[in-house]
Amino acid sequence: MQPTVRIMSLEETVIITDYFNSSSPEHLELMGVDPTRLPDSAAQKRFIELEYEKPLEQRKFVAVIWLLDDEPIGFSTAEKIQIGKHAFMHLHVVKEDLRNQGLGAACVKQSAAIYFEQLKLQRLFCEPNAFNVAPNRTLQKSGFTYVKTHNTVPGPLNYHQAVNRWVFE
Repeated sequence: MQPTVRIMSLEETVIITDYFNSSSPEHLELMGVDPTRLPDSAAQKRFIELEYEKPLEQRKFVAVIWLLDDEPIGFSTAEKIQIGKHAFMHLHVVKEDLRNQGLGAACVKQSAAIYFEQLKLQRLFCEPNAFNVAPNRTLQKSGFTYVKTHNTVPGPLNYHQAVNRWVFE
């Protein structure tokens, strides 16, 4: 069965907060996430609710859900959005037993198509931790082009780290 991807409903955003709050310290570190920067569940939920009150093109982030047999298996978010120009995406397979099975590439392709259509993008970037092999392979398989490796703080939950910048145009 092929995975499907669509814009995430507000009710489904619990997958995001549950994912980060239930991830092991080792998994968070692999993603470059600093656990001390994770807001509590109530603050995460309120931020998401406030964003979902805005039209899609005015949000700070857009989320899509990845489904297999109508069951959530992961999600992607786009942030640092400049409508008509570019955005930065994140990708997460939340079901551990489904990681490293090639599902992510199919989901990333569909996610990119949604972001390009909904946000009128020219470019979509992704900057996974340089030492996290799985998302880097997934991006390559999905048609993204490697740009460079550099040190940065890729997002508000992350610590300073080496990341690989990928782009899809």
